Amino acid sequence: MDIGVFIFATDYSLRMDELGAELEARGFESLFLPEHTHIPTSRQSPFPGGGELPREYSHTHDPFVALSFAAAATTILKLGTGICLVPQREPIVTAKTIASLDMMSGGRFVFGIGGGWNVEEMNDHGAAYKTRFKLMREHVLAMKALWTEEEASFAGEMVNLPAAWSYPKPVQTPHPPILLGGETDYTLRRVVDYCDGWFPRAGRGFEPAEMMARLHRMADEVGRDRSTLQVSLFRAPTDRAGLDACREAGIDRAILGLPSADRDTVFKLLDEYAPLLG
Repeated sequence: MDIGVFIFATDYSLRMDELGAELEARGFESLFLPEHTHIPTSRQSPFPGGGELPREYSHTHDPFVALSFAAAATTILKLGTGICLVPQREPIVTAKTIASLDMMSGGRFVFGIGGGWNVEEMNDHGAAYKTRFKLMREHVLAMKALWTEEEASFAGEMVNLPAAWSYPKPVQTPHPPILLGGETDYTLRRVVDYCDGWFPRAGRGFEPAEMMARLHRMADEVGRDRSTLQVSLFRAPTDRAGLDACREAGIDRAILGLPSADRDTVFKLLDEYAPLLG
């Protein structure tokens, strides 16, 4: 099982090129960055974590720009979004951005995606909360076409792409792995329908073996080969016993959290994580 980290890359935390180089030197497998384009000040949508919205949510860098800096400072570190709010992104430009990052990094990008929770934020992008998952699916399918077809086209209910040329193509074939975040059965049905893997969170009552059994049941129901689905666990446990349980259950990647903080604070926590590697 690989071990990576995630951090809200912000205008007040350490730089991602500096963090990327340090992660690679220490033996971490990957770096994942969350995304929020902006946070409307109305704050009508309650924070899913409860309480006040943490400061970092309104201070994030664009994840693709930040990951590009990390890519330039590393050679083998995997670079992922965790998660990209796909309904809020125009698919043609997003496909181009991802293909460019994957090519320039030598095929190291991992596309973690989700539908989002902040109604006002997605409304500002012209996306509707009730149809966000239908829009996400069509955005992903349109991007797949742009990545894999010589003359790409897609026709859906919400997205229409007449035949077009789009380059570069990603280095990874057929495209970078697409991992969908969420924990519900609806999420799992979407995973086995059009994604390459699952990106669940380790919340209260989390049980790795039961979680993997749910995914396998969903795959079996539609005839999806279990071996084609990878699982990355967001906010994975930071103790040896917890990680061992994840490994034994067949989870492919554990992603540990880092604070949006300065160099010394973040590197001190990496020191604490060091015994978990290997």
